[in-house]
Amino acid sequence: MKLQLNGESRTFPEGISLVDLIVHLDLADRRVAVECNREIIPRDRHAEHILVAGDIVEVVQFVGGG
Repeated sequence: MKLQLNGESRTFPEGISLVDLIVHLDLADRRVAVECNREIIPRDRHAEHILVAGDIVEVVQFVGGG
């Protein structure tokens, strides 16, 4: 299925959850914020949030520095 991920059209398997997407992007060990269709999805809902074709997803990594 096609999703819009960080402004780019990408193809992913049907029925993928946000957790699956984060793992697929090699971000499982990082602190990320995820927005789906302009709604921020809390981390405790990532496993239950199933993506559907046409969803617009933004994944933002937190980077520390000084």
